[in-house]
Amino acid sequence: MRVYVPLTLSGLAEAYKTGELGAEPVVAYAVTPALREWYLSEDIEELEYAALGRAALASLRLLAADPGTARRRVVVAVDVPDGAATTDPDRGLDPAALGEVRVAGPVPLAKAAAVHVDASDAEPDVTAAAEALEAADRGDDDAQFVVDGAEDHELLWYATQEIPNLLGSTD
Repeated sequence: MRVYVPLTLSGLAEAYKTGELGAEPVVAYAVTPALREWYLSEDIEELEYAALGRAALASLRLLAADPGTARRRVVVAVDVPDGAATTDPDRGLDPAALGEVRVAGPVPLAKAAAVHVDASDAEPDVTAAAEALEAADRGDDDAQFVVDGAEDHELLWYATQEIPNLLGSTD
């Protein structure tokens, strides 16, 4: 099963150093029954793109909580065994938890299929979105417009072998 783990660049650096993605259980996003129902598609590529988008929003939330980290969203795509990722039944109806799963056990960075990261030119919009996120969550339409502006930037795809260069670069 493919899951998408939201991180920041500093979180990616920590994962690269330790060899593992986050503390257990790892919060990730995947094609869940609720995501299928919400997205109304049977195309697995479209559904996986939607799960990636949900992880990118979660990465934005991590950035909002950590103003000292580089303002670029990071999502790591990882293949985990079927059954390793489960949904929280108590959050099943929560729109904020759409596609959210928890992965039991350690998630080795070596299992990553790819890393998705904002280009440096996205930083101003991602910065503004992180700052507007709290107001958007309270229903402020103008703030939601700013948050949506970050989504206009496609995350770039990187092979896992490129992680050292990603961590050392500012591009």
